Amino acid sequence: MASVPSLASTVQQRLADALSAALPEAGSADPLLRRSDRADFQANGILALAKRLKGNPRELAAKVVDAIPADDVLKEIEVSGPGFLNITITDEAIVRTLAARAADDRLGVAYATGAGTTVIDYAQPNVAKEMHVGHLRSAVIGAAMVEILKFTGEKVIRRHHIGDWGTQFGMLIQYLIEHPHELDHKDEGTVSGEEAMSNLNRLYKASRGLFDSDEEFKDRARRRVVDLQAGDKETLALWQRFVDESKIYFYSVFNKLDMEIDDVDVVGESGYNAMLAETCRLLEESGVAVRSNGALCVFFDDVKGPDGNPVPLIVQKSDGGYGYAATDLSAIRDRVQKLGATTLLYVVDARQSLHFKMVFETARRIGWLNDDVKAVQLAFGTVLGKDGKPFKTREGETVRLVDLLDEAIERATAVVAEKKEKAGLTDEEVVENGLYVGIGAVKYADLSTSAVRDYKFDLDQMVSLNGDTSVYLQYAYARIQSIKRNAGGRKPVAHPELELAPAERALGLHLDQFGEVLAEVATSYEPHKLAAYLYQLASLLTTFYDQCPVVRPEPPLEVGENRLFLVDLTARTLHQGMALLGIRTPERL
Repeated sequence: MASVPSLASTVQQRLADALSAALPEAGSADPLLRRSDRADFQANGILALAKRLKGNPRELAAKVVDAIPADDVLKEIEVSGPGFLNITITDEAIVRTLAARAADDRLGVAYATGAGTTVIDYAQPNVAKEMHVGHLRSAVIGAAMVEILKFTGEKVIRRHHIGDWGTQFGMLIQYLIEHPHELDHKDEGTVSGEEAMSNLNRLYKASRGLFDSDEEFKDRARRRVVDLQAGDKETLALWQRFVDESKIYFYSVFNKLDMEIDDVDVVGESGYNAMLAETCRLLEESGVAVRSNGALCVFFDDVKGPDGNPVPLIVQKSDGGYGYAATDLSAIRDRVQKLGATTLLYVVDARQSLHFKMVFETARRIGWLNDDVKAVQLAFGTVLGKDGKPFKTREGETVRLVDLLDEAIERATAVVAEKKEKAGLTDEEVVENGLYVGIGAVKYADLSTSAVRDYKFDLDQMVSLNGDTSVYLQYAYARIQSIKRNAGGRKPVAHPELELAPAERALGLHLDQFGEVLAEVATSYEPHKLAAYLYQLASLLTTFYDQCPVVRPEPPLEVGENRLFLVDLTARTLHQGMALLGIRTPERL
C-alpha cells in the first residue's frame, strides 16, 4: 500500500498553494507549519514573508486565508497576532487519515526517498574480556538504529568490530600452549556463556600473573606475538580458540539483551590485517600521511596538544607496528569499496570523538569519503550511578553487564508478580514478562535519554509503573489488549462522521505524527525522539481512557466502535515503535 500523507503535510501543501495563488510575488515560500496549543497547527511563515515584501503581515495573512478553498480537511483558520495562522482540522479528516493508516501493515509510514546502504559499527566487546556496563549503550543504541533504518527502507549492514588482536594474545596463547587443558569444557554438550567466560577469566589471570613474575615466560609470550602476526598456523589456531570461546559468551549476553547477532556481522580488528600495509602505502603515496620521526602520521591544523604543537593521527608506529587508525581506515576502505556503503555510522563513546574526527578527515582527504559517502559518529555519554559518578561496584570495579541485566530482570519479575492475579498470568508468563519488562526497562532508560548525555542507572525508577519508563508503555499496550478482550462483540471501526471529544482529537493527531517522527529519527540518529513520542502517546491514551469510556459504561455502538478503532491503532503504533527500540510488548501484564 502507498504511504499515507500526514495531516501536517496535507495542510502544508494547502497553505503553500494558497501562498502561491494569493502572493505570486513571494515565490515558493515556506508556511513554517508546526503543532500548536492554540489550535491543531500554527503557520508563522507570513511574518518573514511580510518583511521581505514590505507588507502588513495581517493583511497578507488574510489574503492567504481567502485563497484557501473550502474542503473537508480545514475546519477553521484564524489570523492571530501579527499574522500567525491558527489552523483547526476537521474531525472527519483526522479519522479518515487514521483509517487509511490502519489499513496498512506499515501504519502508512513512507519509505525514505533515496535510501542507501548504511554500515553500522556498534557493540564492540573485546575477546577474552568480560562485557561491562560500558558496553551497554553502544549495543542498545546501535541495535535500535539498525531496526529504525531498516524500517525506513535503508539497506543496513551490521558490523561488530570486536577487539580480537593485539600483544595480549601472545601471553594468552603461550600460556595455553603450556597449559593445554585450560579452555576445555566440563562436557562437550552445550556450553554456557558463564562457563566460557569463567574459563577465559581464569586463564587471563593466570597468564597475566606469570607474565608479570616470570621473565622467561614474558620472552616466550613476546615471541608468540611475532608468530601470531606472521600468520603461524599453530598460533593462529590457538588464537581462534580464544575468539570462539569469547563468542559463546558474547552471544549469551546479546541473547539476554534480546538482540540479534550473527557470525557474519562479527568482523573484528583481525579482519582488516591483510589491508593494513596497503592502506599505509596509499596514504603515504598520496601525500595524505607523512613520515615524522619514523612514524607515518597525518597532521591537522586544528588539533594541537597542551604545548601548542600539532597532535598527529599515527597510522604506523616508528617500529613498524600499526595503530588503531590503520585498522579503522582499512575498515572504511572495506566498507565503502566492498560493501558499497553510502553511510558509515559509528556508535562509539563520546570520549573517542577526536580519534574518529581525525580518521574521518583522513579518509576524506584521500577520497574514501566524499559527497556521496559520509561517516557519522553517533557519540554517547557515560552510564552513571545514582550518585552521578561513573557506575562502579562498591569495590570500585566496573560493573559486569550480565550482573546488571540479571538484577533488572529480578526486579521486574517482582513487579510483574504483584499483578499476577489481577492480570490472570501463569507462572510461566510471570517469568517471561519479567524478562521482557526487565530488559525493556534497561533499554528504554538508555534510549529515552539523548545519546550524547550521561544518564543515571537507577533500577528502582526504571521498573516503576509511573513516569517515563518502558513499563508504563508496556502496561499501556497490555491495557488496550484487555479493553479489546472485554469489548464483547464490538469491533474497531472508524466512523469519520462522528464528532470527536478533545481527548480523542489529541490522541488522533498524535497518532498521525508517527511517520514524521520516524523520518526525523532516521535522519538525525536520535532514537530518544521516538521514545519521547511513544511516552506522549501512552500519556494521551491515559487521558483518553479517563475521559472517553470504550467498554464501560457502554457508549453508543458507533462511538464505541470508533473508540475501539482509536485504541487499536494506538496499540499497533506502540507495538511497532517499541519493536524498533528493541522492546517487547506483552499482551497481558
